[in-house]
Amino acid sequence: MLAAFERYLRLERDLSPHTVRAYLGDVASLFAHLRATGRERIAELDITDLRAWLGEQHRAGLSRTTLARRIACARTFTAFCHRRGWLAHDPGPLLGTTKAERRLPAVLTQEQAQAALSPPVSGDPKELRDHAIMELLYATGIRVSELCALDLGDVDRERNTIRVMGKGRKERTVPFGQPAARALDAWCVRGRPQWVRDGTPPALFLGVRGGRIDPGTVRRVVHARLAGVPGAPGMGPHGIRHTMATHLLEGGADLRSVQEILGHASLATTQLYTHVSIERLRAAYRQAHPRA
Repeated sequence: MLAAFERYLRLERDLSPHTVRAYLGDVASLFAHLRATGRERIAELDITDLRAWLGEQHRAGLSRTTLARRIACARTFTAFCHRRGWLAHDPGPLLGTTKAERRLPAVLTQEQAQAALSPPVSGDPKELRDHAIMELLYATGIRVSELCALDLGDVDRERNTIRVMGKGRKERTVPFGQPAARALDAWCVRGRPQWVRDGTPPALFLGVRGGRIDPGTVRRVVHARLAGVPGAPGMGPHGIRHTMATHLLEGGADLRSVQEILGHASLATTQLYTHVSIERLRAAYRQAHPRA
């Protein structure tokens, strides 16, 4: 059952490996609770069991963020079991909600972002690819899964846009600038052909063996680039997404445009970046003003 749930999370929900691991741990915790209460058959799972399990977590001192994630996991899991016929009724929608604490994400300064985007010094395919990845992530703010899914045909060089398939199979068009365009041209003309093999897919970004690049490789690229930038916080591709959105707003972009570029279903999600900008402004004020 857990193996089937893991495949569902990875393939149908397109969740990050970190979230998948967290959800699997949450389900294991739920199973342990059920065994302790003598209700080991999944068909017996009901809203009373879920509430008792979450109450146990709350008494153990888990944070609101963790509890909110476990509620989300429980809903996803019971819906999955109901679809498979393992539960006659889905108790998940009966669960209440716990508002998670909103932590402001770490972002790069504009100077740190520029340092991370220094162009390659050679024509090595890996350097060309990694530079194109960094430029495109920063230019568009796309998710790592969206970047890995890009095909050559998704890039429109006449309009400097990419066609992105986002969450829920929702398609959007995202623009990019000249630095990203130059990096993509260098990769596609001088780098990518060196890694093409028989059976290579039409993927925009490839691994060294000629297959479609995977999210783990992209995360290693980002971590390696940022490791060489003095003072840069540790982050992965999603941190570059946060950075891009914050810099757009600091540059005067309106919230609705940023929402559309990022592919957020709700404007409330995008509004997080206004708080990031305000906190950066406050930090600068406290540091510079003599009476702060």
